[in-house]
Amino acid sequence: MSTASSYLTVAGINVDVVYKDIKNLHIGVYPPVGRVRVAAPTRLDDDTVRLAVIQRLPWIKRRRKQLQSAERQSQREMVSGETHHVWGIGLRLIVVERPGKRQIEVRSDRRLTLSVPAGTDAATRRRVLEDWYRAQLRERIPTLIEQWEPRIGRSVEHWQIKRMKTKLGSCNPDAARLWFNVELAKKHPRCLEYIVVHEMAHLLERTHSECFTKLLDGLLPDWRTRRDELNGAPLAHEEWDAATAA
Repeated sequence: MSTASSYLTVAGINVDVVYKDIKNLHIGVYPPVGRVRVAAPTRLDDDTVRLAVIQRLPWIKRRRKQLQSAERQSQREMVSGETHHVWGIGLRLIVVERPGKRQIEVRSDRRLTLSVPAGTDAATRRRVLEDWYRAQLRERIPTLIEQWEPRIGRSVEHWQIKRMKTKLGSCNPDAARLWFNVELAKKHPRCLEYIVVHEMAHLLERTHSECFTKLLDGLLPDWRTRRDELNGAPLAHEEWDAATAA
């Protein structure tokens, strides 16, 4: 796919524009500070893109304000007393150093116990927790996909969990392949279902067009509420790369 880049300023907002061999224009506002990026068909020019951005300015400004005011977790040091989120609930981490298997346990008193051998460094503790998060998602995602495949009318051929900086989900419609961000295990299960349905809907409609919105309205009528809940949840600490394509 051929691409070309441009740079615009609209109402004091910097806008990165990437021209591609695509059918529809898409405007995105991305964490952590509300970077605005436009993917536009190569048949359009800068003036047309500028007009499209102006028409979406109210939404762009709301989304930027939402991202800039969102709560952000500091880098986790993986020590007792920290708060870690599991399925939308903040749990107090308790690190237990003892011989044997590394494991995670959620306790009824809203504690998250991490058992590791003595001397285990923060990076290793972090990997243990992330592996556990992945396992949580592997338990829930297949059920959701199986539940929604008949309603959407398309099968998912493959799905994968990975760490992504600017997206919580992604879809390759041609291969019927989905990707989900490991961060979703920290969000409420309603948010996970929203992302699963959102990405599966892209199997039918590639872009965030009016048709896509109507499709989501029919599949998941409260998707906007779920999206807002997801956007309002604490953002993970990340070394964000402003040049990362979304």
